[in-house]
Amino acid sequence: MPLDVPPAERREFMDNYSSLTGGKGRLMLFAGDQKVEHLNDDFHGEGISEEDGGPEHLFRIADRARIGAFATQFGLVARYAMDHPDVPYIVKLNSKTHLVRTEQAEPLSLQWMEVDQVAELKAENGLRIMGVGYTVYLGSEHEAVMLREAAQLVRRAHRHGLVTILWMYPRGKGVADEKDPHLIAGAAGVGAALGADFVKVNYPRGEDAAERLREAVRAAGRTGLICSGGERMGVEAFLQRLHDQVHISGAVGNATGRNVHQKSLDEAVRFCNAVYAVTVDDATAEEAMRIYRDG
Repeated sequence: MPLDVPPAERREFMDNYSSLTGGKGRLMLFAGDQKVEHLNDDFHGEGISEEDGGPEHLFRIADRARIGAFATQFGLVARYAMDHPDVPYIVKLNSKTHLVRTEQAEPLSLQWMEVDQVAELKAENGLRIMGVGYTVYLGSEHEAVMLREAAQLVRRAHRHGLVTILWMYPRGKGVADEKDPHLIAGAAGVGAALGADFVKVNYPRGEDAAERLREAVRAAGRTGLICSGGERMGVEAFLQRLHDQVHISGAVGNATGRNVHQKSLDEAVRFCNAVYAVTVDDATAEEAMRIYRDG
């Protein structure tokens, strides 16, 4: 229990944390923030289900699949959650598009909404909003601004009993390799210093990535480390990599986006259920493949 959660909100915080992690401390986060981050690149094109063209596809998946929570922006929650009130939500409080490249300007993503506004949306509508999320681009010349916003966001969220997840991505002209394992470990440590409950990082490069990710898990300490799902890949390879992240690296979960929602609704639900089984239920990759195939 973080000490910045006030006594009156500690039951709320523990209920949110337990629900997010299936009571086992592991998080399967369905990431749906790419509507801003990647524009429509991830939602239309070759190999992408036509169902993915509309935002409600994300909500239908989150409503039917086994997930810890669905992460997306405030506006989408406000527009669609009335039809999907039982979905557990993480509200992403900052986002930026990929149109401004690093060569053009150092990355900067400022907070759109206040935590108090998220708490109001939750209270006024009885929604299952479990927490909030925020991205920090370490290495950007604007990192100091984002670090301060992230620190204040964590503190304010905890005052409301909300769980916090920080996307910690090294990015900027001075960053030579965003997926360097030692740098990722540094980013995880910064997330811990900010007081986050979970820190989301990219998976390192290389065949020994699962072993090298252990440095980041140790650096995160009591902050749970989860890995980004990354680019689209085959189901069997994804599930095996996820199993290695949890059982070799010691990560406590994953945040998976395009590998889920680019599929049809039925396939996406089966895939989520398989990912959840590996993450929370200690299923092997082979057992999870049977869940994916058989539903």
